[in-house]
Amino acid sequence: MEALIDLLPALMFVALGGLLFTGLPVAFVVGGVGLAFAVVGIGVGEFRPMQFALITNRIFGGIVENLVLVAVPMFIFMGAMLEVSGIAKDLLRCLQVLMRRVPGGLALSVALMGTIFAATTGIIGASVVLLTLLALPVMVQRGYAQTLASGTVAASGTLGILIPPSIMLVVMGDLLSISVGTLFVAALVPGLMLSVFYVAYIAGIATLRPALAPPMPASEGPQDLRGLIVMMARSFLPAVFLIVLVLGSIVGGFATPTEASGIGAAGATLLAVVNRRLDLRTLDKVVEKTVLTTAMLFLIFVGATAFSYVFRVLGGEHMVIDFINAVGVGTWGILLVLMGIVFVLGFFFDWIEITLIVLPIFAPVVELLDFGEHVARGDVVYWFTVLVAINLQTSFLTPPFGFALFYMKGAAPRSVAMSHIYRGIVPFVLLQLLALALVLAFPEIAMLLPNAVEG
Repeated sequence: MEALIDLLPALMFVALGGLLFTGLPVAFVVGGVGLAFAVVGIGVGEFRPMQFALITNRIFGGIVENLVLVAVPMFIFMGAMLEVSGIAKDLLRCLQVLMRRVPGGLALSVALMGTIFAATTGIIGASVVLLTLLALPVMVQRGYAQTLASGTVAASGTLGILIPPSIMLVVMGDLLSISVGTLFVAALVPGLMLSVFYVAYIAGIATLRPALAPPMPASEGPQDLRGLIVMMARSFLPAVFLIVLVLGSIVGGFATPTEASGIGAAGATLLAVVNRRLDLRTLDKVVEKTVLTTAMLFLIFVGATAFSYVFRVLGGEHMVIDFINAVGVGTWGILLVLMGIVFVLGFFFDWIEITLIVLPIFAPVVELLDFGEHVARGDVVYWFTVLVAINLQTSFLTPPFGFALFYMKGAAPRSVAMSHIYRGIVPFVLLQLLALALVLAFPEIAMLLPNAVEG
């Protein structure tokens, strides 16, 4: 019986993994496994019936009444408004025209669009589907290699997981009780660095192998300077101004992420009004998309709260710590093991499950580690969180359950096969791992800006 009790936390993960593969709703699986093992815990004397009330208190205190999480629906609303109103489509068109004479200009415009869209919303599904619908058919029609086209769209669409205002960063900051604003600033440079890697790779491959990325016709779009200026004034500058307004208010300390999310939602609505794109039908679609996406996320939060609480009560944290101590690989070995676990989990699970279940378990372990002069003691948690965020980018692209790949396949032209998508993402996953290694080796990439802002 004692051996069974010791194995209960491990059995929770086994049950969770098995049930997630059934295709059942994630929120019900995560919460259901937690409640089921709470009942098992009662049977073996490790969980008291009164502790069910504590699960409810955690849900209300940690989620329902949490003002930080108000930023989530606001950022979702901002991204949905830009998408449904057609402002995002106009922005991509403008970028394509501006990059028409550059090798691989169409793919570069997609990467830049992914960066800009990432800074307006953290919803990966929306970004990937939007870029797939708007850009992938055009790239295929222009003669782009299907591997390069699909890889560019998939990777660019996932930048929103890292570049602020990322919803994942909001959730991470709240879970670890650290400043979301500081986390935003810490993730900004690594996110932009990854975007630069994408752009450099696309430009390099298009220059070395022009057949993979034929240039757009010079006749595409306005031919005179006045026409280009008008296009930029209508499509490019307003979106960039909105991004600067949201991120600048956070970095400059003028607004909290929650307040900035309201600014972003209001700004996106104002852009739709100015462009005469806002009517009752558009507003109805935006509100419906915001409500459905927010409800899905918060239901998963509720289930994960129940799971993580039961896991801790049954001794899950002690099991993880005992395992790490038994491995005996030292400070850096422990960090690399944790990064490896997150990377492998990304093959099978979404960022939501990994973040809500794994991060609260791993973060206390990392806080106890001493990296000496490599990274300041007070920066360790922020640095580790950014490392996890970069690592989790791969979870959207790595088969068999890379969700960005499924989003893309559902919206891609029939000529783009799953094999094209799988082969296309390989270089971008390697670039993500390169970014992870650089931030691991040089913490200043993540921590220099937040330390300068706070200093």
